[in-house]
Amino acid sequence: MRLQLFSLLLVFFSLPSFANIGDMPKEQQLAVKYIKALTSQDYAKLTSFYNRDSVFNDRTASRKYTGKRHILSFLKRAHKGVLEYNFNIEHMFNSGSLVILIGNYHYKGPGEQFGKPGRIIDLAIPGVTTLNLDMTNNRVKEHQDLMDYQTMSDQLSTQ
Repeated sequence: MRLQLFSLLLVFFSLPSFANIGDMPKEQQLAVKYIKALTSQDYAKLTSFYNRDSVFNDRTASRKYTGKRHILSFLKRAHKGVLEYNFNIEHMFNSGSLVILIGNYHYKGPGEQFGKPGRIIDLAIPGVTTLNLDMTNNRVKEHQDLMDYQTMSDQLSTQ
């Protein structure tokens, strides 16, 4: 009896671990693959997500880049010297090929970009990323970020 109860509890508590990227809608699967390539700074993989019409738009920073070459050039400059970069997705949903990701971007790297030369900066910036995807070609039509730069500023003031 105890063995059966233990087995039942083990199965019950193991069920959430069976969920994986393959259980998501295909649009969300593509979005997660793209975000992983972006945050791991895998430019070879990122190249396959963009074309000359792709747009990377950080609306809260008023920065917009169009085309594979310009986007990758910007990302390489922005990621220079970065020690850690990831996106903790707290919620994700989609409406067709529009995928919305809500969470926190974590950044750890040189402070030069933030006016703190010689320091290592550690930031967690809340944000929303929307991805308009071309599911036929597995590409990003538009990547748009809306970031809480006030929180970033507050964090920088203590570092």
